[in-house]
Amino acid sequence: MPVQSLQKLAIPLGIVLIVVMLVVPLPAVLLDFLIAVNITGALLVLMVAMFIHRPLDFAAFPSVILVMTLFRLALNVSATRLVLLDGYAGKVIDTFGHFVVGGSLIVGLIVFVILLIIQFVVITNGAGRVAEVGARFTLDAMPGKQMAIDADLNSGLIDEEQARRRRAEVHAEADFHGAMDGAMKFVKGDAIAAIVITLVNLIGGFAIGVAQHGMSFTEAISTYSLLSIGDGLVSQIPALLLSVAAGLVVTRSVSESDLGSHLISQIAARQMPLRVAGFGALGLCIIPGLPKLPFIVVGGVMLLASSRIDESGPASAETTSEAEAEALEAPDSPERLAAEIRVDPLGLELSADLIDLVDARTGGDLLDRVKALRRKIAGELGIVIPPVRTRDNLELPPNTYAITLFGAEIARGQAPRGTVLAIGDFLAALPGTPTREPVFGLDAKWIPAELRHQAEIGGATVVDRASVVTTHLAEVVHRHASNLLGREDVRLLTDVVKRSHPVVIEELTPTQLSLGEVQRVLRALLDEGVPIRDLVRIFEALSVRAASSKDLDGLVDAARAALDPALAAPYVTDGVLHVISLDPVLEQHMLEALRPGDLGAQLLVDPDLAQHLMGSLAQHLASAEEQDIRPVLVCAPQIRAALRRLVAPAVERLPVFAYTELGAAQQVRSLGVVSGTPAAPVAPVALAGR
Repeated sequence: MPVQSLQKLAIPLGIVLIVVMLVVPLPAVLLDFLIAVNITGALLVLMVAMFIHRPLDFAAFPSVILVMTLFRLALNVSATRLVLLDGYAGKVIDTFGHFVVGGSLIVGLIVFVILLIIQFVVITNGAGRVAEVGARFTLDAMPGKQMAIDADLNSGLIDEEQARRRRAEVHAEADFHGAMDGAMKFVKGDAIAAIVITLVNLIGGFAIGVAQHGMSFTEAISTYSLLSIGDGLVSQIPALLLSVAAGLVVTRSVSESDLGSHLISQIAARQMPLRVAGFGALGLCIIPGLPKLPFIVVGGVMLLASSRIDESGPASAETTSEAEAEALEAPDSPERLAAEIRVDPLGLELSADLIDLVDARTGGDLLDRVKALRRKIAGELGIVIPPVRTRDNLELPPNTYAITLFGAEIARGQAPRGTVLAIGDFLAALPGTPTREPVFGLDAKWIPAELRHQAEIGGATVVDRASVVTTHLAEVVHRHASNLLGREDVRLLTDVVKRSHPVVIEELTPTQLSLGEVQRVLRALLDEGVPIRDLVRIFEALSVRAASSKDLDGLVDAARAALDPALAAPYVTDGVLHVISLDPVLEQHMLEALRPGDLGAQLLVDPDLAQHLMGSLAQHLASAEEQDIRPVLVCAPQIRAALRRLVAPAVERLPVFAYTELGAAQQVRSLGVVSGTPAAPVAPVALAGR
């Protein structure tokens, strides 16, 4: 049988055998063997408790206490059965009854009572109290520890895997201390059971010896009393070891070494305490009548040990670390100032009355939603946005949250406590505060949370506060995704691609394009709402295009061509792509007005024509959105990039496609044609957006 299978079956089979021991008589030889196992096992548990670094390293200890207590009680039952039936319970119990206590009933009783007092009154009672307090404090500290982990994760100090591991440790610590609090009750009950079993053995053995075996009073007391005391001592010694182990575990703090090394390193870390103790021991020698040799030896050993301690090592290291800590904590230290002036790329600020959104104790799950949003953005856009720094801002008005980008506020919204956001056209009958949905600008109203069901029956879409904040944050991230893509982020993305497609990266950078030029292309794609998940195809297209030209518009168009037909797929509904096109005359006029520029091609058109174009496109877009349609503007490939720069500032939600980029659509349906006639000749003006 494999070793793993034996490990799985060992404990279940052992527990079954323990239960069998309670009802099946055991021979004295087997009982001796099991008593030896019990004592050795308790000693092993004590050693394990002394060599662990933290309580969780012995997480199975509560179960060990239960199993060993049950095993010891089963041995007590088996020994009682043999004592009462045969007047003999094996060599181990007989030796403890005669040799260990000198064959004296009085001495045996006194030793047994002292062991019970040490175990029950001192060790078990104290360890039980420590376990109870530890369990209470651990449970009370759980919410704070969870919030600290979430704060470290959001600030980027730890990653998802580290946060998951730390949360598991917090839960395991709480479960361990709770289990230890209950396990100590077993130890207390075991001590009480030992007293009862010993009394039963004494009284029952005396009655059986006199009534059944015809022993004299003195002989019955001598035989059964010593056996009962021996049985009690045999059971109480491992019980005492287990109680000591339990006390060590529940009083153990986290350290980097075992208990012995930890204690010695702390006690013997200074010369002065050892010197004072040594001279104190020598000073006791002046008391008349005291033996001089023991105190001289002990005092001399302590003085010798103090002379061997080098305080320049650990002490100086500690002094250095303290000095570094003080320098780090100094208000004007470079590290402190650098931390204060660091600008967070993306931040979420909450007014004081919105803290419940991030408080897990009150059901707030905003931090979890923000973490999920980061994963969602990575899947949609192909970029890893920086951690969102979430904090309170006492300067914000009540019920207000603000979204910041590199320290500057770029969006603001409200999320009144105790309300939900109802979105729809028929909200007049509902009480609440009228507002507009922050992403699409739809009519909405903040209504009391208890009216949620009523609003849904009325046909309204109801959204909770955390969803409103998360959706608003997602829209801001989509709109400013290019600003969040830094040079280090591009390096990270290229390294990821290099692991699976090294040749692609070797051909592209730095031989053909620098990392900065690749960043410009990726930012331009994100500006146009194009995801950059398929970096392999993007980099392959850039490598081919860069061999002939490094013009930004040409590189972007090459990347867009490589992504076809996925480029238009988000705007296709049931195989139909709805488009807004330009009048051929207007398109020809734009081709003639196309001029190169430092930031790419520009359209030098008449301002009146540009204003007419923007107004027409805005009307077509609004009409399409009322029908829940996402249209695109199509034009000739030569003017696509320049036309995008022209219309983006005024009609940001309208993507611009070339005729050659509609491959994902099975059917193209026109929503309208924008026509225009150039106004009276005026000096051309460069109308370029971003």
